[in-house]
Amino acid sequence: MDSTDTRYTGAQTTLGTVGPARRNVSPGESVAANIAWWDADADDYIAEHGDFLGAADFLWCPEGLRERDVQLLGDVAGRDVVEIGCGSAPCARWLTGQGARVAALDLSAGMLRHAKRANDVTGITPLLIRANAERLPFAGASFDIACSAFGAVPFVADVRPVFREVARVLRPQGRWVFAVTHPIRWIFPDDPGPAGLTVINSYFDRSPYVEVDGEGRPTYVEHHRTLGDYVRALTGSGFVIEDLIEPEWPEEQTREWGQWSPLRGELFPGTAIFCCRRAT
Repeated sequence: MDSTDTRYTGAQTTLGTVGPARRNVSPGESVAANIAWWDADADDYIAEHGDFLGAADFLWCPEGLRERDVQLLGDVAGRDVVEIGCGSAPCARWLTGQGARVAALDLSAGMLRHAKRANDVTGITPLLIRANAERLPFAGASFDIACSAFGAVPFVADVRPVFREVARVLRPQGRWVFAVTHPIRWIFPDDPGPAGLTVINSYFDRSPYVEVDGEGRPTYVEHHRTLGDYVRALTGSGFVIEDLIEPEWPEEQTREWGQWSPLRGELFPGTAIFCCRRAT
């Protein structure tokens, strides 16, 4: 994320953000920063992206890949599903409409407020829970499927506790599918235009992207991991990786979303979707 991006000035003003800082952050700082950020940004985020996301639709990524078309989760009818980092929960409502029993959780009360409002409007009512993905409030072996579309995973200091928690709450052979920004994007600036085609960072630099307020407190944190980091964290948490999907940019897609654009999408991937199963 680029602190000069005017799309985010509302949340930055609310939080007193003064700009990026190159520093490490603790797990607690990551949690606090992302609660504050997504609570402050929720209204603007929904105003900008709500129509594209839909009220009850499962969009995996800005490239426009939808679960109804790709069926990465398989047949969800009659299945117990948990969505990690649900935001306003359009994916959870789509899953509920397909006959799944869905629990959707998010760290942000602001985003869950929009989720509750959309539940009321649509009459589709997955269970909404405010919770930390590093400490899932469920008994072991409670779900057949876990999913996440850009929720939680990029925002935790250490992804391994999240993966271990997902493995714990899944039943044997349970499916875990999640989408994140493709790690290769970390080497470029967050710019959808020509400036976003020039390498400025090392792929191997795991320093998080951090924005701070005037007292040096993080107001936004996003963490970088290489593809190999994800592989080791998943296999070390008891998952078998069945597929890694890197959606290509569709020719008919002209809409920009943050740093996603037709220009960049034609040259390198913007999204990585990991399709996994709990090993036992």
